[in-house]
Amino acid sequence: MSAALRLAVTLLTVVPLPAAPVDRRTAGRAMLAAPLTGLIVGGGAAAVLVAGEQAGLAAPLRAALAVAATAVLTRALHLDGLADLADGLGSRRPADAALEVMKRSDIGPFGVATLVLTLLVQVAAVATAPHPAAAVLVAAVAGRLALPWACRAGVPCARPGGLGALVAGTVGTRAAAAATAVAVAAAGALGAGLDGAAGGVHAVAAVLAALAAALLMLRHAVRRLGGITGDVLGALVELAATAALVAMAAR
Repeated sequence: MSAALRLAVTLLTVVPLPAAPVDRRTAGRAMLAAPLTGLIVGGGAAAVLVAGEQAGLAAPLRAALAVAATAVLTRALHLDGLADLADGLGSRRPADAALEVMKRSDIGPFGVATLVLTLLVQVAAVATAPHPAAAVLVAAVAGRLALPWACRAGVPCARPGGLGALVAGTVGTRAAAAATAVAVAAAGALGAGLDGAAGGVHAVAAVLAALAAALLMLRHAVRRLGGITGDVLGALVELAATAALVAMAAR
């Protein structure tokens, strides 16, 4: 698990750690540990929010800086995957042709529109959440909870090679469920600490909303593309995190 956690951190964040062995077993464990990396990304965004409040910045500006921090801390890796998936699915081409669209280095109109709208929604949700720091922390963990489910046994890869082929089918369903239970319990405890029982239910609902959004998109992507790719995984993280932020902002 030490090697898996190192791989998860170096793959999903900008934090430099000693190199970890890369094989399917370690990669699968890294996907299972992925929600823990949300503590790094969400913690960084929360720190920006707190610092911005201390500096007297307005809520929208604090929110924009926090969302920018998540992009920096992840090298915008997941945003890139979201744009590529949007272009591929938006092309309405057969699976092979859609995958080729996703491999291109440029971003098309579907990708641009999806990125802009997603970032706008994220900033608005953070700015209006009752507890913005808690919202970004819960969303960052919930977003990465999509990864063990997307990599669970029975979910194929869309093409040979790449991250999708390395991690597809490497996580057991029970292990993914256990990771979900831990994330739900942690989010519930955080929410309860802020707003009592109602806050706990609110945070749990945000995690479940994130997972539901990710699973729906995963099902659609697998049906259209034949399986997962690295871009699909990145898109699921962003979609799930956005859904969690919207849920955390609901009053």
